[in-house]
Amino acid sequence: MFKHDQSPLVRSSRYASRRSARRPALATLPLLDQAHAMAPAANGRGQHTRLRRADMPRPAAAVLQLLAAEARIEKLESELAEARQAAFTDTLTGALNRRGFDEACQRELARARRNGSELAIALIDLDDFKRLNDTMGHQAGDQALVHLVKGLRAALRPSDILCRFGGEEFVVLLPDTALAEAAAAISRFQRQFAATTMAGSNLVITFSAGVVAKDRSESLEESILRADAATYAAKRAGKNCVVTG
Repeated sequence: MFKHDQSPLVRSSRYASRRSARRPALATLPLLDQAHAMAPAANGRGQHTRLRRADMPRPAAAVLQLLAAEARIEKLESELAEARQAAFTDTLTGALNRRGFDEACQRELARARRNGSELAIALIDLDDFKRLNDTMGHQAGDQALVHLVKGLRAALRPSDILCRFGGEEFVVLLPDTALAEAAAAISRFQRQFAATTMAGSNLVITFSAGVVAKDRSESLEESILRADAATYAAKRAGKNCVVTG
């Protein structure tokens, strides 16, 4: 009689233990105001029990709250990083915009002053960009800008700073680089660029560039103006060439 009466409880306890082992630990559950759990009943069958946050052990509830807070912080940090990236980059090409370029340059200029290193600046302007837009449409013009930036990124060093300065003009800051070395690097890229066609078409795009070495006595804006003057000299010389200033 004793054995007959207790055997359902023994089976129920083993069954409940196996189910409990398969359930995740409490600390791994999401933070909820209430939850359901299965508890063994006297008749050997499981019965549902409603658990509230107040019923949880305090250490487990504290861990859940901490994990939830950390998740919210990580999400906010990710959103802030994305917003910062969007504020500092050109939406079409992914190059830095003027704001991002100014911030990056200030850091590089400070480092150059500390180390006494050289800085070179190149201003790149796509040739006949207005005619491209007028004859083939603005979509083709956008593709040409993306094509140029993609090629520049493949050719430049990780330390070089690329900015879409405005329209079809791009500025490259080359740290630790003398004038002759910078002009040679831009000229080498120019030859490669003129030998490739734009993706999805047979169109070849060229650019004119002016390259200068930043003088320590002048501001960054003054150096860029000299590079711009050298670029116009390249345009007058027949385009698709590099002029130093």
